[in-house]
Amino acid sequence: PPSAAANLRPGAEQKVVFITARVHPGETPSSFVCQGIIDFLVSQHPIAKVLRDHLVFKIAPMLNPDGVYLGNYRCSLMGFDLNRHWANPSPWAHPTLHGVKQLIIEMYNNPKINLEFYIDIHAHSTMMNGFMYGNIFEDEERFQRQAVFPKLLCQNAEDFSYSSTSFNRDAVKAGTGRRFLGGLLNDTSYCYTLEVSFYSYVLGGPTSAVPYTEEAYMKLGRNVARTFLDYYRLNSLVERPLAPTPKTR
Repeated sequence: PPSAAANLRPGAEQKVVFITARVHPGETPSSFVCQGIIDFLVSQHPIAKVLRDHLVFKIAPMLNPDGVYLGNYRCSLMGFDLNRHWANPSPWAHPTLHGVKQLIIEMYNNPKINLEFYIDIHAHSTMMNGFMYGNIFEDEERFQRQAVFPKLLCQNAEDFSYSSTSFNRDAVKAGTGRRFLGGLLNDTSYCYTLEVSFYSYVLGGPTSAVPYTEEAYMKLGRNVARTFLDYYRLNSLVERPLAPTPKTR
């Protein structure tokens, strides 16, 4: 049998990217973006193979399954906006958050695991394009390093807007995954909310709004996954298909 990827061998140090989606049940585009990430990562694409060899992706594609099942817009079965309860989730009232948070803390406390990214995927009802929210840090260098991933994503995804990406510490957002985990994890971890418009993205001038489709959302997901190749400078490891030899008549 083929040997396991080096990053999955017992005792190997793991770089982990943790992705969650659909904490707000009405934000269906987040599921399509997450689907794009998953489909790409499990594919035979040469970039996906390199990513699987170097990184461990942990994905919780639906943090609010009961809210989705009920057709709620924002709340869970119990009526909680789960994205305001990360600080102290109850195993009874917020079981998905409690489970994910325990897993993240276990990984954080494991010296063999580097939890490098946490990305929580949402959809936005008034903004266009995809964009990110990040955290504000006193340390200028850390703040600058945090901007690297969204800048790289902007180069890979025509519908991703770096100018709409913002870094904040708004009190209203204190209980969100991004804010809470940004405060918990150390300065080598980056926590983001990835937002994508419910309706359109803009290419070029202000009149050129393109309606989003399920495929366009999934493409954004694929581009998020591909951006890790640039971030970790793994481009040289991707197997290039051999150029076809010209046919002689």
